[in-house]
Amino acid sequence: MCTGRNLKSAGVWPSRWKNCNWLWSKGGASSAPIYWQQKKVDFLNYLFHLYLAEPTEASLLGGLLGDFVKGRLDDRWPEAIRRGIERHRGIDSFAQGNAVARRSLRRIDPSYRHCRSILVDVFYDHFLARNWHHHADIPLEQFAQRFYRILEKHHELLPPGLQRIALRMIAGRWLESYRDPETVEIVLQRLAGRLSRPTPLAQGGMELHRHYREFEQDFTEFLPQAVAHARTLPA
Repeated sequence: MCTGRNLKSAGVWPSRWKNCNWLWSKGGASSAPIYWQQKKVDFLNYLFHLYLAEPTEASLLGGLLGDFVKGRLDDRWPEAIRRGIERHRGIDSFAQGNAVARRSLRRIDPSYRHCRSILVDVFYDHFLARNWHHHADIPLEQFAQRFYRILEKHHELLPPGLQRIALRMIAGRWLESYRDPETVEIVLQRLAGRLSRPTPLAQGGMELHRHYREFEQDFTEFLPQAVAHARTLPA
């Protein structure tokens, strides 16, 4: 949950990272954020929102676009995609106030401060990918391949930042790769490597290993609550 103008302008900006104040450089509100110098960030967590989207192309696109489209939704986006983006935002709001998600935050060492939210996001995607067969009717590979085809079909509609990421996502099979703990460590190391100042984020994988069963229990408890909430949102 972090902010920075360069990521916003590049279209690589997850709204749920907006409160990561510890990544701002010192010197007051007018000083530049650490993320200012970053060109791109790979491997954000996308799978959870895709899982909670409706099984339509528009809703799935909106589930991903929610991390890239900020502010008021205008007529650039078809109504069905706007609803998907709004659904994404509603799920983010629910997660930020959810007791189980907040319990996961408290499991992480306080030295990670507000960016514990990044770790929880990535950890939950890992558990969803790893336990996909318990929560979905089709294999993760089939689900992912369908979504990759949707991205290719609607490539011109995507913001420039997402166009670039979509190509890497498809080539690297990102959605499937999250099932491996090693991928989680790579994700966090890449995120940390994009920062202009040292942070503990690259070591975040140790937090997953340290509380693996507890995080998995949290995820297992959180998922049905998130599904129930998603059903209350406009389709």
